[in-house]
Amino acid sequence: MRRFFVKVLKKPFSGVLIALIIGFIVGAITLAVGGFNPATSYGLMFTGIFLNTRRVMQVLINAVPIIMTGLAVAFAGKTGLFNIGADGQFIIGQVAGAILGYYVPMPGILHPIFIMLCAFAIGGLYASFAAFLKTKFGIHEVISTIMLNWIAYYFMNFIINMKSVKVPGSQHSPEIRDTAKITFFSREFRTSEAGEALIAKHPWLDSIVRTDAGFAILIMIVVAILLWLILKYTRIGFELRAVGYNYYAAEFSAMPVKRNALLSMFVSGGVAALGGAMFVMTTPYYISMLGSTEGYGWDGIAVALIAGNNPIGCIFAGLLFSGLKFGGSEIQSRLGAPTEIINIMIGVLVLCIALVPALPRLAERLEGKE
Repeated sequence: MRRFFVKVLKKPFSGVLIALIIGFIVGAITLAVGGFNPATSYGLMFTGIFLNTRRVMQVLINAVPIIMTGLAVAFAGKTGLFNIGADGQFIIGQVAGAILGYYVPMPGILHPIFIMLCAFAIGGLYASFAAFLKTKFGIHEVISTIMLNWIAYYFMNFIINMKSVKVPGSQHSPEIRDTAKITFFSREFRTSEAGEALIAKHPWLDSIVRTDAGFAILIMIVVAILLWLILKYTRIGFELRAVGYNYYAAEFSAMPVKRNALLSMFVSGGVAALGGAMFVMTTPYYISMLGSTEGYGWDGIAVALIAGNNPIGCIFAGLLFSGLKFGGSEIQSRLGAPTEIINIMIGVLVLCIALVPALPRLAERLEGKE
C-alpha cells in the first residue's frame, strides 16, 4: 500500500487531482453547514453546465479572458517573474480595444487585427515598465505590478469620464464599430429570420449563433500553443526558462538576463492586454465605469498556479474555473445558495495546489521509512 501511495504522490497530475477532491469536499461541507444538500447542489452544478451545447459554449466563452490572463501569468512565471499585474494589463487592453474600435475606422478584416496588435504592444510596454524597475533599481515586480493595476483601473475610469468618450446619460463608452467585432454572428442576426432559418436548417449551429462565440476562442488556443512552442523548442525560450530556474547560473553563463526579463514581461503583458481587447470585441463592445476591478487577472493567477505555469495546462485550468463559476450561478439561482461557496472551493483548490511541490518530498520520506 505504501509503494502505491509513493507512486501516486510522485506523479505531477496527482497533486491537481488531490486538490480537486479536497476542494469539492470542503465545498460539500460548506453547503451542508449552510443548510443545502451537497449532492443536489453538485447535481445542479453539473447539469447546469452540460444541460445543452449552448451552456457548454458559454462556459468556453467565459473561459477565454481567464485563460488569457492565466497564460500571461504562466509565461512570466516560467521565466522566474511573478506578474501580479495581469488585471491591470487586461484593463489596458480593454481601453485600447474600445478606443481603437470606435475612433479608428478601418476595413472589416484589418480592423480587428490592427486593434489586437496595438493592444498587445501597449500592454507589453505597460508591463515592461515593471521589469525595467526591477532590472534598473531592484524594485520587486510584485510591488510594481500591483501598483500598476490600480493605475490602469483609474485610467480607464478617467478615459470613460472624458466628454469626448462618455456616451451622454450613461456610464460607458460608445459601442465599437461592426468592423471591429470578432463574434461569428451579430446579435441582430440571432433574432432575425435569417438566423432562425439557419438554426432550423443546421440545429448544431444553435450554440454558436445564440451565443457570443467568436474568433477569440480560436485566437486563445493559437496563443497558448505558440507560447508553449516558444518556451519548449526555441533558443529564446530556453534562455527565458533558464533565467526562471536559476537567475545567477543564467547570468554566469553570459545569458542576457536583464533583456530576457524585459522580453518576458513584454510578452506577458501583451497577452493579458490582448485578452482585454478581445473581451471588448466579443461581449460588451464597450468599456464601463468600474466600482472595482473585474478580477480576470486575479483568476488568471490561480489558473497559472493550477496549470503549473504550463500554457497548454492553462486552457484546461481556465475551463475548470469557468465551469465552477458558471455552475455556481446555477446553484444560486435554483437553490438560493450563495456563490461565495464556489469562491471558497476555488480558494481551497488554489491553496492545495500551492502545496503540490511538497508531495514528492512526502513520497521520498515514505520511501525512506520503507
